[in-house]
Amino acid sequence: MSQPSFVVVDGATEEEVSKDEYVINYLKGLVALEEAMEPYKEQKRELRAEYIENNWLTKDDIWAAVKAFRLYKATADMDDLNDMFDLIEKQFGPSEVS
Repeated sequence: MSQPSFVVVDGATEEEVSKDEYVINYLKGLVALEEAMEPYKEQKRELRAEYIENNWLTKDDIWAAVKAFRLYKATADMDDLNDMFDLIEKQFGPSEVS
């Protein structure tokens, strides 16, 4: 990703740019990215709805598949994950099925 461009006012150098200006520039960039992503988010919602409406998958099936895929992409260590799950279950008890 390229470096953000900053609007510097009154001939100030980059070192003189205030934190407020960095915040504003960051938020402007974030808003632009989120607006550009919105059509893809809508497609994702439509894909999910199609699979649920056609009874190909349930919401829980989709949730589990997405979580597993994200863990896979992150090269999560399943032994560590299971150990952490066991620790949480010991501390808080078995989770209630809703």
